[in-house]
Amino acid sequence: MIRLPSALLLSLLAASASVLATEPRATRPNVVILLTDDQGTLDANCYGSKDLVTPNMDKLAATGIRFTQAYAHTVCCPARAALFTGRHPQRGSVRNWTQGDRHGSDRQNLQMAADEVTLAEVLKSAGYRTALFGKWHLGAKVGHGPLDQGFETYFGHLGGFIDNYRHYFLHGRGYHDLYDGNEEIFRREEFYPDMMTERAVNFIETNKAAPFFMTVAFNLPHYPEQPTAKFKDAYPDMPMPRQAYARVISSVDALIGRVLNKLEETGLLENTIVILMSDNGHSTEDNAGIAVENHASGYPRGYYYLAHGGGGNTGKWIGHKGTFLEGGIRVPAIISYPAKLPQGQTRDQIVTIMDWFPTVLELCGIKPQAGAPKLDGHSMISVIANPKAASAYQVLNFAWASNWAIRKGDWKLISQLNKKTKTMELTLHNLAEPMPEVKDHAKEQPKMVKELTALHEAWEKEVGAK
Repeated sequence: MIRLPSALLLSLLAASASVLATEPRATRPNVVILLTDDQGTLDANCYGSKDLVTPNMDKLAATGIRFTQAYAHTVCCPARAALFTGRHPQRGSVRNWTQGDRHGSDRQNLQMAADEVTLAEVLKSAGYRTALFGKWHLGAKVGHGPLDQGFETYFGHLGGFIDNYRHYFLHGRGYHDLYDGNEEIFRREEFYPDMMTERAVNFIETNKAAPFFMTVAFNLPHYPEQPTAKFKDAYPDMPMPRQAYARVISSVDALIGRVLNKLEETGLLENTIVILMSDNGHSTEDNAGIAVENHASGYPRGYYYLAHGGGGNTGKWIGHKGTFLEGGIRVPAIISYPAKLPQGQTRDQIVTIMDWFPTVLELCGIKPQAGAPKLDGHSMISVIANPKAASAYQVLNFAWASNWAIRKGDWKLISQLNKKTKTMELTLHNLAEPMPEVKDHAKEQPKMVKELTALHEAWEKEVGAK
């Protein structure tokens, strides 16, 4: 493939955006976001995990840009809010776990604010058909679901996860969670990842003549680690917990392949922006399983459904889902758009999940509407065009529940609630060390702790983090 000089590529991208803004809607690129759930920092062959079979993720990397310093969030809800709004989740009131059960059994009442403007809403107003298949997790209450936030078509679950065969959330006493639009449906023993992927493939076929925006938010590799039939007995010589995790990684890769194959079959792949990212790092959750009798799912007490204590690959980084260490927030991220963007390249600059919103709008030639909410994300176009371009981020901020983190340069300050003492504990880490984040520098670097704390407090005040 011919490689264009950076300056020329930038000018072409700018020109294409201008043209797209005036051409008929059918010429605009389609947009497909493939969001995996709990995929670890390096968990794809193209990221260096050579023990994994991930040909479809690898194909995306070979036909696009792979980011090595991409940040999502520490858990599901804030990552999804940041993706769909291009803003810090706190701006839309996503500061803790959102309601999962539309019937209210989980006693959560938090929803993403209904007045948040989503990427789906903006693209829909520009003439795109919009759909979400899979996980929502931004509020289950009527008036706060996907159909209320710009998605015309929805099939999936509203809460954090479901058993792939019985379609029940399994924590606590459990609840059923499977919806087609706003209608709760019951299709027991049908394999959920196949169901939602089939709906996604059908959506492509039905809407191939006009531009569409589709998010496929997979329930894998999130626990329960239930692989597709093809990978049920895969990796026989791999030790646990990597084995169970590898099986669901390859399963989601195969499902991604079904979506990509449909785009290719319909002749749409060249003119489709395909984005792949995980919502957070790999899970290390582990316990005795279902803890109650008469669980709503029908599974017995003691039925195990968690992540076997881990299985993800973070390389030199430490941490996992639920932490602000790199292994919890740094994730795989790829963009492929063969008609316009470079192929087979890597970018090492800092980017975040909030950046997809403005990047997609720029690539689609859609200008933000007057009076639109402030975006915290930045377009990646300059970084995509030039591997030496500066990152738009000098400082990164994260917050979830009582905990928060801030990064400036190679320094990262983390404030974590000590559940035993009920006090907040500050730790200071350096990402440039041979064993990054292992050592706590807080006591020896009080000035840096003070500086970063002040920056966090200013950010917290701006976004309404509390």
